[in-house]
Amino acid sequence: MRKFFASVLVAAGLAVSGTAALASGEAIHLEKQSWSWDGIFGRYDHAQLRRGYQVYKEVCSNCHSANLIAYRNLASMGFSEDQIKAFAAEKTVQDGPNEEGDMFDRPARPSDRFVAPFANDQAARAANNGALPPDLSLMAKARIGGPDYIYNLMTGFEENPPEGFALNPGMYYNKVFPGHQIGMPPQLMEDMVTYADGTKATPEQMARDITAFLNWTAEPELEERKSLGIKVMLFLVVLTAMFYALKRKIWANAH
Repeated sequence: MRKFFASVLVAAGLAVSGTAALASGEAIHLEKQSWSWDGIFGRYDHAQLRRGYQVYKEVCSNCHSANLIAYRNLASMGFSEDQIKAFAAEKTVQDGPNEEGDMFDRPARPSDRFVAPFANDQAARAANNGALPPDLSLMAKARIGGPDYIYNLMTGFEENPPEGFALNPGMYYNKVFPGHQIGMPPQLMEDMVTYADGTKATPEQMARDITAFLNWTAEPELEERKSLGIKVMLFLVVLTAMFYALKRKIWANAH
């Protein structure tokens, strides 16, 4: 419950900042996408989630954290226990103190949160020309447009800005980023990952996959929530029908 309220507050704060950024400049047009989880009966495509995790793991996690997600949460998208243990063991975390009172390093466990790429914000800024790469756990909720914004951002880089646009040194032009100047270079190149299921790793496909994964990190409970909502609605329909039948019976002979 605490995580839910924290998520709402962070997402709301980031959304407000995003609104201000958009309001300060021109309107940003987002190309609307169709997602498998849209609608009351929508569900995640688990194969897509696994591909998205691969993109995050091999590309995004070099700079971005996702510190609200634990490795064991990956089980919900179809990874086995052994796979999850292997993913976690690739990272090292500090633990302790031990019996001597010293801190020590150990391989991460499935119960650990995703290990951040940098020890602290200062180290992250130093490695990224002063820019702080945001945590991606709630990115799908923290930006206006949600998953559509993420997809359009990842596919919105242009090598040459429009004529007359002054691009600052060290910045990259992106047609959907507020102000169109972003410190992150284009990330998705043709065949930069090799999908285990044989899917062609085009920039557009990888953008859709990482978007799906980031929507999952923001709403890992989406399928359970929708399932519960459907059950509640069916219960209410049946209960309403029972009350109506009872009312008809009680008042059948009343005139």
